[in-house]
Amino acid sequence: MDIQDLLESAEAQTRLERELVGQPITFSEYLNLVTKQPHIADLAHARLYRMIRDAGVTSHPDRKTNHYAFFENELFGLDEVFHHLVEEYFNPAAKRLDIRKRILMLVGPVGGGKSTIVTLLKRGLEQYSRTARGALYAIDGCPMFEEPLHLIPDNQREEFRKRLGVAIEGDLCPLCHWRLEHEWEGRISQVKVRRLLISEKERVGIGTFKPADPKSQDVAELTGHVNLSLLVDSRFGGEADPRVYRFDGELNVASRGIIEFIEMLKAEPRFLYELNTVAGEQRIKVPQFALVYVDLVVISHTNEYEFSRYFSDPANEAMVDRIFVVKVPYNLKASEEVRIYKKLIDQASLTVDDPSDSLAGLRRVHIAPRTLRVASMLAVLSRLAPSSRPNLTPMAKLKLYDGEQRVGEWEQKHLREIREEGDAAKEGMFGFSPRFIINRLSSALVSGGKKCINPLDAMRSLRDGIKAQHAGNPKEIERLLGLLDEVRKEYDEWVKREVQRAFVFAYEDSAKTILDNYLRNVDAFCNKTKVRDPLTDEEVPPDERLMASIEEQIGVAGDARKREFREGVMRSVASCAMRGVPFTLTSNSVLQEAIEKKLFADLKDVVKITTTSRTPDEEQQKKIDAVVARLTDPSLPEDERYCDQCARELLRYAGQLLSR
Repeated sequence: MDIQDLLESAEAQTRLERELVGQPITFSEYLNLVTKQPHIADLAHARLYRMIRDAGVTSHPDRKTNHYAFFENELFGLDEVFHHLVEEYFNPAAKRLDIRKRILMLVGPVGGGKSTIVTLLKRGLEQYSRTARGALYAIDGCPMFEEPLHLIPDNQREEFRKRLGVAIEGDLCPLCHWRLEHEWEGRISQVKVRRLLISEKERVGIGTFKPADPKSQDVAELTGHVNLSLLVDSRFGGEADPRVYRFDGELNVASRGIIEFIEMLKAEPRFLYELNTVAGEQRIKVPQFALVYVDLVVISHTNEYEFSRYFSDPANEAMVDRIFVVKVPYNLKASEEVRIYKKLIDQASLTVDDPSDSLAGLRRVHIAPRTLRVASMLAVLSRLAPSSRPNLTPMAKLKLYDGEQRVGEWEQKHLREIREEGDAAKEGMFGFSPRFIINRLSSALVSGGKKCINPLDAMRSLRDGIKAQHAGNPKEIERLLGLLDEVRKEYDEWVKREVQRAFVFAYEDSAKTILDNYLRNVDAFCNKTKVRDPLTDEEVPPDERLMASIEEQIGVAGDARKREFREGVMRSVASCAMRGVPFTLTSNSVLQEAIEKKLFADLKDVVKITTTSRTPDEEQQKKIDAVVARLTDPSLPEDERYCDQCARELLRYAGQLLSR
C-alpha cells in the first residue's frame, strides 16, 4: 500500500465515524430504537459485560473457568483472573446488583498486566461503541453524555419501564435540566439525541486520573470547575448557573464509560472521598449544585505493598468496604510466558537507531529455539512457592501447571490440592517480571555482539542479572541460581534429544533398517513363527536381544509389558495396511522414540567425535553438514528452526555434554 492509499484509507475512516454519528434524532425516535433494541440503554457495567461476552467465550472442560477471547493475544495465562473479573464482578454488576457500587481494584506485582487489562477495556469500549451491538446514544450537547431516558419524569418511569423493557436510572445533569426548562420549554419529545462514540483521546466516556503533588492538585480535576470568564456576563446568574460551570472533570467526561484511577491508594483522602461517593451512590458533588448522577465503572490498580498497607489500616475501613479486589498475579504457565515474550518482541520498534528501545535489537536478530523457553522457565520457577510434599520439586510443579498430564508420581488430578497448599495462594505475586527477562535477553544481545541469541546466551545473562539485582542478598542469589541450574539441566536433556533426532535424520537409512528388523522379529514373536536369517537363510527364533534393546530405551521391561507393547505395534501396522498406507518410523510415536534412542546410543561415540572434532575429516564434515541442514530446514516451524550459527553451536554444546 503506497502513501496515497494510506491517506485515502485514513480519510475513509474519518468519513465512516462521521456517518456513524450521523444527524441528531428526536427523543421520540430514540424511544422507538430502545423498544426494538433495549440493550441500547444499558448502564456502563452491563455494556462492558456484553462487550466481553460478545467477543466470544469458551468453557474449560477440566476447570470451572472460561476462556475469554476479548483478552487473548494480549494477556496470557490469566484465565482464572479474567473469570473472576468477568463472572464475579461484571456479570452481577450488569444485573444491577450491589456489587456495581464497588470500585474495581486490580492488585498485583509490577509488570503483571494490571494496566494492560484496563487499556484493553478502554480500547475495547471505544471500538465496541462503533459497532451495531455496542451503539449508545446521548442527549445532544450534554457535557456528561447522559442517557436520554433521564428526560422521563420520575412519576412516569414505571410505565415507560413496562413499555420499553428497560429500567430507568439517573437524573438530568444541571445543564440539561436548565435546557429542558428554558430552551426546550419542557417538550421532551423534541429534545435532540445523537449517537455517541467513546474516545479517550476526545475525552468522551473515558477518564483517567493520576495522583500528583497534593499541594497543586485540585479536586476540580475530578468534578469540573467554574468558567470565571463567564461570570462577568450579565446573561448568566452567577456561579449557581449551570451554563457557567465546566463539567469537564475526569468523573464528568467518564460518564457512560470508564474512569481509570492510577495508583488510587496513593491519592489524598479528599480525592478518595469523591470516589467513595461515586461508587456507593453513582453521584458526584459539584459545587453550587445538588449531587449529579453519573453512570460509569471506576477501575483502579495498585501494587501489593500499597494494597496491604492501606487495607491493614482500620482508619480506611469505609473506603475498603467500597472496593472489589481482583488479584492479578504473574502468569504461572511456561508456555504462556513464551507467548508474552513473543508479543513484547513483536511489538518492538523497528527503528534501528532508537537507543531507548531495548527490544528493537531482539526484533532484528534470530532467536534460537528454546531460548525464550528457558527464560520463561526461570521466570515461572521464581514465582512458585516451595512445596512440603515429598518429591514435588519446583520443576515438577512447573510442568504440571503447564499442562503435562504426569510428572513422576504426580498427575493433573493432584493439581487442585497442590494449588491449595500453604503459600501456593501467593504464587505469582512475587518473582521475576517479564520486563526483567526481556531486559536480560536484550543485554545478552548487546554484550555478545552476535546476530543470534541462543539459550546459553540467555542463561549467562540471567545469571548476571540475578547477581546484580540481589547483590545485597546472598541467600536469594543462591536460591535463584539454584533454579537456574534446574533450568540448565532441563535444557541439557533437551539438547541431547534434539541432536539425537537430527542425527537420526542424517542416518535415516540406519533407522529404517532397525525399524524393519524390529518389525520382522515382532511379527514372528506375536504369531509364534520364525524369521529367516539374512546371512545363512536359515529359519531362526525371533531375536529377543534385538527387540529388548529397543524396548528398554523407553522403559518397557518384563514379559507382560513386552508382549503388550509388541502386540500394540502390530495393531498399528495392521491399521496402516487397512488404510493402504505404509508403516514408517513416524507411524507410532512411542516406537519412533525407542528406535531414535537406540540408534543414538549406537552412534554415541560417532556423534561425540563428530561434534567435538576441531578438524573433522571429510566423512565427519559430511555428517555435520547433514545435521545442520536438518536443523536449518526452511520447512520447519519458525520456533523450531535454527540458523547456521546457532545450529553449529548446538552441536558443539551437545558434544561437550556427551564427553562428560
